[in-house]
Amino acid sequence: MFKRVLIAEDQESANISVQKTLADLGITNTEYTFYCDDALMLLRKGLQSDQPYDLLITDLSFEEDHRLQKISDGIELARAVKQMQPDLKILVFSAENKAAIVDELFKEIGINGYVRKARHDAKDLKLALDAIYKNKIYLSADLKQTVKEKNAYEFTDFDITIISQLLKGTLQKDIPYYLQENNIKPSGLSSVEKRLNLMKEALEFTKNEQLVAYCKDFGII
Repeated sequence: MFKRVLIAEDQESANISVQKTLADLGITNTEYTFYCDDALMLLRKGLQSDQPYDLLITDLSFEEDHRLQKISDGIELARAVKQMQPDLKILVFSAENKAAIVDELFKEIGINGYVRKARHDAKDLKLALDAIYKNKIYLSADLKQTVKEKNAYEFTDFDITIISQLLKGTLQKDIPYYLQENNIKPSGLSSVEKRLNLMKEALEFTKNEQLVAYCKDFGII
């Protein structure tokens, strides 16, 4: 099982709960910190002293206080950690349940597991730790369906045309002109707005830029 674990969690009660869960599995060489910057510093020191951590457990949300932080959330921490120590296993333990965020963490950053803070999360943590140790990917059961539904969205040719125009820099209000010139129907602004809103709602985005970036990253356009 894991020999050296770092916990990045700003809620003391959650910290204690995670440590107890680790202790139940016989993992006692653990350290914890309330700040992302400190977590990165400890991981760096571990590498420099040839005593690297082999697992990072981190929350995503960290409350701001009097200390100014360069890294203020778990997503940026995970990204920085993967650049510094690519082989480090990362388990996210968070109340966040948005499919777009979970998907980004796995596909873009390369985390190894995600457990949502909820009922029976201690049991879920144990399952995740066992799976990750065996080089498997772990995702809480309640999030699997959410992510599946997000990835199941099927883009139509009309959707791809709209997004491609946005990628080229065409303003949303000007897309109907392109559609009319190329005899693509429907070509009204209301139709374009409805499709964009439908895609953003299905994928849990709020901005066109997020939708375009997603489609570009996943080869849809």
